[in-house]
Amino acid sequence: MMIASTRYATIDALRGLAVMGILLMNIADFALPSGAYFNPLAGGGTRPVDLAAWAVSFVLVDGKMRALFSILFGASTLIVVERADAAGLSGSRIHFARMATLALFGAAHLLLIWPGDILLHYSLVGILALPFVALEPRQQFRIAILLLCAQFVVGALFFVSFLDLRHAASLPDASAATLAAWHGFVDGVGIGRAQDVAAEIAVARGPWTGFVAHNLATQVGGPPFLLAFDGLETLAFMLIGMAALRSGFLTGAWTRARYLRAAAIGFAIGLPPTIVLCWLSFASGFDTIATFAAATLGGVPFRPILALAEAALALAWLSDGRPHRRLEATGRAAFSNYLGTSIAMMLVFDGWGLGMFDRIERIWLYPIVGATWLAMLLWSPAWLARFRYGPLEWAWRSLARGKAQAMRINDIATVSQ
Repeated sequence: MMIASTRYATIDALRGLAVMGILLMNIADFALPSGAYFNPLAGGGTRPVDLAAWAVSFVLVDGKMRALFSILFGASTLIVVERADAAGLSGSRIHFARMATLALFGAAHLLLIWPGDILLHYSLVGILALPFVALEPRQQFRIAILLLCAQFVVGALFFVSFLDLRHAASLPDASAATLAAWHGFVDGVGIGRAQDVAAEIAVARGPWTGFVAHNLATQVGGPPFLLAFDGLETLAFMLIGMAALRSGFLTGAWTRARYLRAAAIGFAIGLPPTIVLCWLSFASGFDTIATFAAATLGGVPFRPILALAEAALALAWLSDGRPHRRLEATGRAAFSNYLGTSIAMMLVFDGWGLGMFDRIERIWLYPIVGATWLAMLLWSPAWLARFRYGPLEWAWRSLARGKAQAMRINDIATVSQ
């Protein structure tokens, strides 16, 4: 399939849904102690309604929106490289410049705004994805399957190491380093010790300078760990995105019936085992390792299937022939919306804003999500009615190309995906 020179409205709309959907999971990380992202007993309330909210997110959202975002990132990588090559430019050079600039944005986001950043990870994996751009879709898909198998093996090795660490920490003669490593792991993904949770809350509700100092002291090792822990999976998602673009899946080239059939098959395969993983988390009493493994290792085979099923369902809706202008604009400004959401959540939850960190139960976080979605859908089309790019898209493009890009609208149809 040849890559068109105009924008794909379906990709923009899907990206809009992804950047909105990912907030459904990230809101817990913005608002609650770290372990609450994976484990509902770590924060946000334990009422049935709060546990139900966690369960629904686990089954339908956790990892699926990240997978969809990664799939679309892979598709956009292919578009940028092939369009640059077709214009007589060096697609590889442009791609590396984009990834280097994205890494700078990601590092700033990680250290200055929110330690849950994914942009730095994408920039590193995006560099690794470049050699696969020229492959045929079937090759890209087969390699993605192999990468997911490798990811499962890597995840299993990490899982065994966590079990070993728990055992070592339980011994009477456990060293201070072993205990510190175990408590650090539990604080991040499970029910942390009261004093550790209190310290995290104090940092979040404290001054911004203290927050940054804490991130500089604790987050430098995060990107290398994330690359080792799930870099293979992220790369697999990006290759799936390239193959899905060339197959016409992401561009709206399939019939509505075919999208619905793909969604039905994906949900039939992916939902039952994911529901079982959720049930196992409940059955374990939300044991730290069991719940974390269910969300990470257990989901490796099913995350891409459910992400593609949800994308197919969305594409069936988007193929109704009607314009979805607000959603498309939200996707065109996804970079600005992603970083802008972090800033907005910082102002709501952190100490240099309203200081609401760990003060709101999980179920009541979702009205904040809804208000943020509304803001995205309102400002994005209003801005793009006058300008070619979202403000941070313009900054990223200008820095990557070494000069300020034209901002006012000339011909939106030629704007890069």
